[in-house]
Amino acid sequence: MAHWLTRLQTRWGLPTLTQTILVLVVFACTGFTVLFLKKPIFWALGIDKALSGWLGTIIYLIVILPLYQVILLIYGFIFGQFNFFWEFEKKMFRRMFRRKTEK
Repeated sequence: MAHWLTRLQTRWGLPTLTQTILVLVVFACTGFTVLFLKKPIFWALGIDKALSGWLGTIIYLIVILPLYQVILLIYGFIFGQFNFFWEFEKKMFRRMFRRKTEK
């Protein structure tokens, strides 16, 4: 198998390459789902191309980013990888909200 897959398997601590591929499929499905949901969500919020600058970015971070995390867990459950993604989410949030003095 490709060297990059084995590197991801080691980095993520996954037991098999099949599980590594499933994790990548979950990331891909989540990305495509968010891509398709962004436009209708922005339309429902009344955001158009005129607000696509910094305001659009802020709204994207407030609305779409949390939605991405939820969809990631849903697809993780569907593909049998919920535990991996639950730990992944917890680790990510610990890193985001860690105090600077805790380095």
